[in-house]
Amino acid sequence: MKNEFTGKHMAVIIVSGSGIIIAVNLYMATLAVRGFGGVVVENSYVASQEFNGWLEAAQRQASLGWTAEMSRSDNGHLVVKTASIPDDSTLVAVARRPLGKPENTRLSFVKSTSDNHVSLKPLATGRWIVRLTITAPDGRTWSSEEQIQ
Repeated sequence: MKNEFTGKHMAVIIVSGSGIIIAVNLYMATLAVRGFGGVVVENSYVASQEFNGWLEAAQRQASLGWTAEMSRSDNGHLVVKTASIPDDSTLVAVARRPLGKPENTRLSFVKSTSDNHVSLKPLATGRWIVRLTITAPDGRTWSSEEQIQ
């Protein structure tokens, strides 16, 4: 005796298959949200209204003529090679992990030569996004963001 394939069988297959797809999607979405340590604006509308101000600030910064190149030394310290910055400027960096568990590290620098600055503490191994801010004694600021490995 053969069993007939009825509408109930088809309904069980459709509901079961849909349930599996929904469960996998929820699991993957949970992993994605927990593993994202990126930067998100609080309010995209407000950010869009401030965009022109950000462009003007970038133009003012470019007109200063300051430059900085970041690299990691063999012992893990962050080295910043600068050009055209005023004497006695202060360098501060905030390093954050681009992926995975959110992790932030604040770095201060000491001047090693006339155009090189070295972080006081080493930066842990791995990928980092480093936001460097240079502040002149007269209050002018310059900032840059780079990925360091």
